[in-house]
Amino acid sequence: MKKQTKLVAVLSASALLAMGASMTSFAASGWTQENGTWYYYAKDGSRVTDEWKKSGNYWFYLGDDGEMVTDQLIEDDDDYYYVNQDGAMVTNGWVAVDNDDAGDEDEPDQYWYYFQNNGKAFKGNDNTSSVRFKTINGKKYAFDEEGKMLFGWVSEDGERQTGDDAWSEEAVYYLGDENDGAMATGWRLINILDENWSDENPYDEKYDDDQDRYFYFKSNGKRYFATSDKLLQKTINGKKYGFDQYGRMVAEWNITTAAENSATASESRTWAYFSSPEDGARKTKGWFKVTPDHDLDEVKYDDAEDFWYYGDGKGNLYANVIKTINGKKYAFDEYGRMMDGLRLIQFNTTADNKYVSTTDIAYSWKDDTENGKFFDTEDNLDATIRTLMADEDANEYAFMYFGDEDDGAVKTGKQTIVIDGDKIDFEFNKNGSKKGQGRNEVDDSDKVVYAMGKKFKADSDNKYEIVFELESGSLISLSVQDYITAAGLNQYEIRNSKDELEEYYYSKTKGDEKDCLITEYDDVKVVEGSIRVINTSGTMIKSKSKCKDGDDYLLKVKEKNITKIFTEED
Repeated sequence: MKKQTKLVAVLSASALLAMGASMTSFAASGWTQENGTWYYYAKDGSRVTDEWKKSGNYWFYLGDDGEMVTDQLIEDDDDYYYVNQDGAMVTNGWVAVDNDDAGDEDEPDQYWYYFQNNGKAFKGNDNTSSVRFKTINGKKYAFDEEGKMLFGWVSEDGERQTGDDAWSEEAVYYLGDENDGAMATGWRLINILDENWSDENPYDEKYDDDQDRYFYFKSNGKRYFATSDKLLQKTINGKKYGFDQYGRMVAEWNITTAAENSATASESRTWAYFSSPEDGARKTKGWFKVTPDHDLDEVKYDDAEDFWYYGDGKGNLYANVIKTINGKKYAFDEYGRMMDGLRLIQFNTTADNKYVSTTDIAYSWKDDTENGKFFDTEDNLDATIRTLMADEDANEYAFMYFGDEDDGAVKTGKQTIVIDGDKIDFEFNKNGSKKGQGRNEVDDSDKVVYAMGKKFKADSDNKYEIVFELESGSLISLSVQDYITAAGLNQYEIRNSKDELEEYYYSKTKGDEKDCLITEYDDVKVVEGSIRVINTSGTMIKSKSKCKDGDDYLLKVKEKNITKIFTEED
């Protein structure tokens, strides 16, 4: 028989009164009191030991010396009972019993037991693979095979987890502290120690090794947790939350897949923002402005810069895409940041390279970007535009303007943009699928040619250049000499009456000076009526008999159309 001393017991005054009324007199057999101690005598006159005896409505236990036991835990036939200070068996109640091992590591000062209607302590099963719960006063509790109430972190099979990492490995349920024991459901803020946190998360400023973390427990008491490196995401009360492999609610930036942390375009879409450690709700849809995570954008993290991001409705970031939000268009870079200011964008093409997207972004650049696409000064801007115009994939590129850092909406029409202190005029498409992209076309009404949104000017060495549109949407600018080659023009002589050479003209047909218009460029058709001559100020030539370029070629222009290309002999 195992005995322990009770710290807090359920006291029954009625039991005391009833017992006192029925156990006051001496009898040859039955109950008798000797020197303040109660005994029970059998008919043969011997003291009853190690046995339960009833008096009135209550059961009492006689110990191995025959004395009635009080204030003790009793083990009888593998069951546990408790008798209070009056010696009466406790039923339908809680009792806290001192722990003989109190003071040892992970040992409580006392253990709680619950005694059922028959007086037996409720016990867990030691031969099952799952914990056994009992509902008491609307709350669920678990007990070990000796009837001790379990508390803290408990495994699936009912083993109490101890140590600093009790929360991390086998733990499934949380049952409060040693004086609580009720199975946790819903949200619980629990203090844990993660000795590896600082080493594994050197840039995390939210937590250190000693953490107060939120966990969420389902109605069956089991905590949510991820079964792989991929976050588990659950909608709770209409909000989406993320949980790691240990069940901790995540906060702020987290990557939502098992992929390596990366800031590449496609993988930025796998990042999500989960608000503060006190909130944790994922920003599933809408705008939010925060500093990027170190692994998402190391440079901007180090600079502590805030940027605008937008959740796509499922909690993922928009990244490398143009989206219409509340009737306005916004662009997001490879990190998911809302773009602002002047940007150069390269759009993706379809798999068969037949079509260029107007929303799916392959790359984007700011004015200080490397890789040769500078536009931090007007000279660099002009050089970049010329380089892209000559690129075989020129129709994939576009300049777009998104206002300041707290605006971000795509701008259209005429815009004046300051670059390196200079005010530069741009013109962006007002409608259509290319709305917001810099105009790439001949504008006869404005008497200018727009190249990627900027007024195009002939190079100072060329003096004049010939520009034209392609049906692919590209704009081409050529020196006169390059134009002659591209158009496949032939050189023909003009002689005077004395058979003296006066000039050469360039045409497809001998005798027809006007047959000098290009119809195809690199197997792409030229837009009819788009061939124009531009000077170094960006003015479109309306009519002029001799436009002499830097290589001494002459252009004759009438009503904006080239009617002759020639050279004169001295």
